[in-house]
Amino acid sequence: MTPKKIALIVGSARKASINRILAKALVKLADPSLQFQDIRIDDLPIYNGDLEDNRPETVNRFTSEVAACDAVLIVMPEHNRSLPALLKNAIDWGSKPADANVWRDKPTAICGASPGAIGTAVGQQHLRQILGILGATVMGGETYISFKPGLIDDDYQVTNASTREFLSAMLNKFSTLIQKLT
Repeated sequence: MTPKKIALIVGSARKASINRILAKALVKLADPSLQFQDIRIDDLPIYNGDLEDNRPETVNRFTSEVAACDAVLIVMPEHNRSLPALLKNAIDWGSKPADANVWRDKPTAICGASPGAIGTAVGQQHLRQILGILGATVMGGETYISFKPGLIDDDYQVTNASTREFLSAMLNKFSTLIQKLT
């Protein structure tokens, strides 16, 4: 099986982000046929159509990195029952210009963690709607984690067996979707 390159986008800029921790754990859990590239989004300027004619280099880097990947895994927190502004900004830059939309036909999986009981379920629904409009092929199902201390250890290993199995199953389903669509 040819390895697939996965754009890993974390929708949080916090240094101690639980979603960054989750993303690192997912990389460790994934089959070696999925090769992850961490895509930076915290250096992108706020989207402004006036910048389209002379796009900042950080935007060009971001869009070319996502475009070069076979699929996208987004790991996101939830802000006020929606997706973080940081992530929405990156999605907006990636969607422009319309004929170079990096999300179109891209197999995409979404997951996230929060200390709350419903994880990032509501924010993920907003993200699904946005990505669907942009033509991404968003994997069905929901992957949101109620993050508790000790769930992921210092070596980014998921310590809870049922959570580890749940996340592994999600990654296997994502791998199958990618193989079918690429």
